[in-house]
Amino acid sequence: MNSTLIRSTGHYTFGAIIFAVYGINVCPFIESLSLTALLVPILIIFSLALALRYALEQKLTNVVLKKQAKHQFVWDFCIFIAIALALAGYNKLVHSFPLESELKVLLGIIILGFFISCDLSLHKELNIGIVLKKTNRNLAPDENPYPLTKKFSWFATICLLSIVFVVILVINKDLHWLINRDPSIDLAMAKVYILAEVIFVISVMMGYVLLIILSYARNLKAFITTQNSALELVTSGNLSTQAAVISNDEFGLIAQHTNVMISSLAQQNHEINLTRDICILSLATLAETRDNETGGHIMRTQNYVKALALELRKNPKYSAELNDYSIELLYKSAPLHDIGKVGIPDSILLKPGKLTDDEFSIMKQHPQIGADALEQAKGDSQGSSFLSVARDISLTHHEKWDGSGYPNGLKAEQIPLSGRLMALADVYDALITKRVYKPAFSHDKAKSIIIEGNGSHFDPAIIDVFLKLEQRFIQIAEQFKD
Repeated sequence: MNSTLIRSTGHYTFGAIIFAVYGINVCPFIESLSLTALLVPILIIFSLALALRYALEQKLTNVVLKKQAKHQFVWDFCIFIAIALALAGYNKLVHSFPLESELKVLLGIIILGFFISCDLSLHKELNIGIVLKKTNRNLAPDENPYPLTKKFSWFATICLLSIVFVVILVINKDLHWLINRDPSIDLAMAKVYILAEVIFVISVMMGYVLLIILSYARNLKAFITTQNSALELVTSGNLSTQAAVISNDEFGLIAQHTNVMISSLAQQNHEINLTRDICILSLATLAETRDNETGGHIMRTQNYVKALALELRKNPKYSAELNDYSIELLYKSAPLHDIGKVGIPDSILLKPGKLTDDEFSIMKQHPQIGADALEQAKGDSQGSSFLSVARDISLTHHEKWDGSGYPNGLKAEQIPLSGRLMALADVYDALITKRVYKPAFSHDKAKSIIIEGNGSHFDPAIIDVFLKLEQRFIQIAEQFKD
């Protein structure tokens, strides 16, 4: 038995008990019946109604999902109207109760049925949302669903009128009883009886009102939590998420519009990233045309940097800084590390022999030239993360751990992590690659030179990571060889 049927059974059983007590409290004719004459027809009619309720629950599965909660309410409410008519008709035929009594029965059960139908409909709505989220499906809400504000207004009005109506019935019956009471019951005791009845009836009705309010608050929390979860992921940069559309109302429309917005943002983000990657490739290619280095150098160094970063983030000291997003920025920005060489004269940049001191002084300007160009490209934008990372890499990839590097003589962790990673990647690739002024060195020789720079040229933490990744460096060098 599913949770809806369990809840229905509880409501119908409790409803039968409450009606028996209600009838005694509001109708002198019902009060005059024996316990057997009162309970037997109530139990039979409510049992038949519950059996009908079970049968209709099976048919409800054939209804379009977004309409099931509404159908649930209508069917339950109709069942309670049928219960009211059946009990009123039975009392009329068997006991010849007057119209006054029949109206009290009809209205009492209809009011009770309204509250029970509301709660079961809300429970069905919650279950539909749970099923949809588990199966990663969405509703297609109506374009103009019945407004929640009107639902609230109708519910509040009906609750208020129902409570007033039932209290009037109870007081009317008690006044009749007070006038015709047994003389042995004194007035003070009669007041206690009347007050107890009024409190009981109001407590039952307020209990149902509170139950429905709590049920709706539970559903509302589920809708808002679902929406917030999706928006939190979007805020953190995850544009592959979607808000679950789990209700056929304004909240469903909000979730649907949110998904359209997320899809639009994802498309725009894709286009921006594509433009960024094209810009990087274009700039890096421009630098290549003026340098002896090749496209293989760019591919190798960016993959070295990514491999180093992925391994280094296993160190708790760097785990927060090296998240997936920042590592992707490093990977994308690394090709621009030598963009400043476009500002170096060909006579120096392409010189086949060793540079003079003056020439080398000019060559050492390329990190600053590149950084200035990228800073100007970034302008006032606060969102150009890749340009900021590219600027840091360009400016600091020739700095050394002991402060003897250039252009600014930064030392140790004054050098941005991006620059320290790029320094090792760039030097390693320069060592294993043939240049006009040197032959290609073996991996082992390049490794020994890098180890000699431990604590002087290179960050010791990055050296440790490099030694763990020797085979990966060899694979990258082979994969992207010239």
